[in-house]
Amino acid sequence: MGKSYERGLATRRKVLGKEWVDRAIGTATPFNADFQKMITSYAWDGIWNRKGLSHKVRRMLVIAMTTALGRWEEFRLHVRAALASGDLAEDDVREVLMQAAIYCGVPAANTGFHEARDVIAELEGGGRSRSARKAGKRAPAKSAKPAKSAKSKRKRG
Repeated sequence: MGKSYERGLATRRKVLGKEWVDRAIGTATPFNADFQKMITSYAWDGIWNRKGLSHKVRRMLVIAMTTALGRWEEFRLHVRAALASGDLAEDDVREVLMQAAIYCGVPAANTGFHEARDVIAELEGGGRSRSARKAGKRAPAKSAKPAKSAKSKRKRG
């Protein structure tokens, strides 16, 4: 494949996790194989491996940009990977979303907070799966906290 692809693949696995990347590449088809090669070489080597910004800063930028664009699947992927790897703390994600509220708008940041909260809950073992989220159901909490009332569940923010 080439040196750029191999460097990009190593970076992509480090940033997103080996399982995620191997699944994305393993499910490539003739239709999207060139796309996978392109993003691995250009995005993950050509951009992520530039010396100008640390991976922590790049992660924060991606979270901010996906918030601005409303690309919630990509947002969740990067929040999950950053928190799971320890590259970012919850406080870092919170501060990015606070900044996004000013520059991207409160509705975008509000959704970002909800999405990040769900990712954090999933990482802690008490979150909603994607199918449960679509159905509007939350997995049972592992703590003994009392259930919220129906009225408080409707509030967002």
